[in-house]
Amino acid sequence: MPAGKLVAAGLQHVAAMYAGVVAPPLVVGTAVGLSVTELTFLMGASLFTAGIATLLQTLGIWKIGAKLPFVNGVTFAGVAPMLAIVNSEGPEDALPVIFGSVMVAGALGFLIAPYFSKLVRFFPPVVTGTVITLIGLSLLPVAFNWAQGGDASASDHGSVKNIAMAGATLVIVLLLRRFTGGFMKQIAVLLGLVVGTLIAIPVGITDFGALGEADVVGFPSPFHFGAPQFAAAAILSMCIVMIVSMTESTADMLALGEIVDRPADEKTIAAGLRADTLGSFVSPFFNGFTCSAFAQNIGLVAMTRVRSRFVVATGGGILILMGLCPVAAALIATVPLPVLGGAGVVLFGSVAASGIQTLVRARLDQDNNVMVVAVSLAVGIIPITAEGFYHSFPESARIVLDSGISTGCIAAIVLNFLFNHLGGGRDGEPTASATEVTATADSGSRKEPAQPHVPHPHGEHPLPHPDQKGAPAASG
Repeated sequence: MPAGKLVAAGLQHVAAMYAGVVAPPLVVGTAVGLSVTELTFLMGASLFTAGIATLLQTLGIWKIGAKLPFVNGVTFAGVAPMLAIVNSEGPEDALPVIFGSVMVAGALGFLIAPYFSKLVRFFPPVVTGTVITLIGLSLLPVAFNWAQGGDASASDHGSVKNIAMAGATLVIVLLLRRFTGGFMKQIAVLLGLVVGTLIAIPVGITDFGALGEADVVGFPSPFHFGAPQFAAAAILSMCIVMIVSMTESTADMLALGEIVDRPADEKTIAAGLRADTLGSFVSPFFNGFTCSAFAQNIGLVAMTRVRSRFVVATGGGILILMGLCPVAAALIATVPLPVLGGAGVVLFGSVAASGIQTLVRARLDQDNNVMVVAVSLAVGIIPITAEGFYHSFPESARIVLDSGISTGCIAAIVLNFLFNHLGGGRDGEPTASATEVTATADSGSRKEPAQPHVPHPHGEHPLPHPDQKGAPAASG
């Protein structure tokens, strides 16, 4: 794309994921007791390292990087274990211990990535569709919380003013998507955020205070908070976080592969996981945390249909510049959370819709597949609809159980193996591969002839043969 369009589309990705990147360092930094200046530094470091990880993922080097339009940033899955480390190690040593444990977890993840990627053979459409749907459903509560104001302790949380601003932004995005075309339609979310922020100024929910305090230039100096320290318990907890992140990243890569009509095979997933884990290993050098895929940006790709990885790579470059220029980061931060929440409804709903599109190809006329989808969705929705459901379980177990994406993904894999692989399945039918199912046309009503089955050289494989084109993408 031309330079101007690249920057605009890349900035749209940054705006969609900014709040998710700065939230974990904000929570952890506050728990450690950092000053406002140090807290700003920690958030800038997270933006800088997210940019590095995104460039690794999109552009790739050697066998590192999925080379898909994939945004990486700080995973929220590590917040609870990091807060536990703060409580056990004390505020003074907490950050060095956290950085040391993230480095070890990143190195371990990098080594096991090629083996972990072999799980892809257990991801036929009935599993991928379920997981993609759960990703969207898991993100929607985030958008609803943003729409309320983001801070449950604030006096105006859930106020009519906040929700009205979210609704107005949603309407603006929808109108732009409906009545504009070309590039204007593709950057409807960015335009909606800009217009929504301008409307929010007279409403009184836009805060420009951070702009006055931010420095023009700043660099996240290596090991700013001290040399990394290594504690066995902290390392173990962050290794568990890494496994959870790798599971979610695998699901995200499969989701994005479906959306961009380039199914993610074992090689792609291994390369993507290497980028995630290498980014996590490098991140602590610059005072950052565990890096993982950002599912909210998958919704942006699904909605805009802009599939270029160079657009997202441009977003990674913008993230690096924001890490080096705190005032630029502060400018993005002026977007009120209710405005971001209104746009988030469209983004995250688009992910769920993509999952449903994949489930259309999953042969739900078979009882076995219906059971896989039904139970997996129910298990994955538990943390979303029944918060605190697992409160009696150990903290280490809750790292996995409190993630609907992780629990739903594990349930779908296990149930698919039980019903469709083990003993040929109860009905005696093997798992349907993605090449055997009937592809759905863009309109959703006309059906194409089923693709011929192509045996995989290493046995049955649930994804399309590399020489075959995947199912057509929705027209939007």
